[in-house]
Amino acid sequence: MEGPDIPGKALLALYDRALPVVYGYLVDRCGDRVVAEDLASETFLAAVAAAKRPAAAEVSIPWLVGVARHKLVDHWRRRSRDEHLVRDVSDSASDREDPWEAQLDAMRALQVLERLNGDHRTALTLRYVDGLPVPQVAELLGRSVHATEGLLVRARAAYRRAYGEGEGDV
Repeated sequence: MEGPDIPGKALLALYDRALPVVYGYLVDRCGDRVVAEDLASETFLAAVAAAKRPAAAEVSIPWLVGVARHKLVDHWRRRSRDEHLVRDVSDSASDREDPWEAQLDAMRALQVLERLNGDHRTALTLRYVDGLPVPQVAELLGRSVHATEGLLVRARAAYRRAYGEGEGDV
C-alpha cells in the first residue's frame, strides 16, 4: 500500500490488523495501559498524516511499529525530563526534614514552568532540566549565544516572578 494512494477503507483495514500488534508492542514495553493507548493513538494519527503526504513511504504494520517505538522513546524522554526536574528541586530542598515539603516544592516548580511562555519554558528546560550548555541551547533555538543568554536572563526573571505570585498554589 502506497501512502497517498491508500483509500480510507484500506487504511481502516490496516488499522484493524495493526492495532493489536502496535498496542501489544507498547503495553509490553511501558507496562501502563493508559500510556500505551495514548501512544497507539499518536501512532495511528501519524499514519493518517503520512498517508496524506505525496510520495509517502509505505504504511504497513512494521512501519507502524517503528513509529510506535519512536513515540515510546519520546514519552520516556519527556518523563525523564520531568523526573529530572523534580529530582533537582528535591535535591536543593534536601536539607528540610519533611519530605512532603520537598515534593510540594517540586510540583510547584513544574506548575510554574508550565505557566511561562513557550520561549522561556523551552530555554529553561533545555538549559536547566536537560543540562545543555548555553551554546548548544542557542543552536537548538536558532539564536546567537548572546541572544540566548539574554533570553535565559529574562526567562529566569519570569520564573522567579511567577514562582512568587503563586505562593499559596500547588
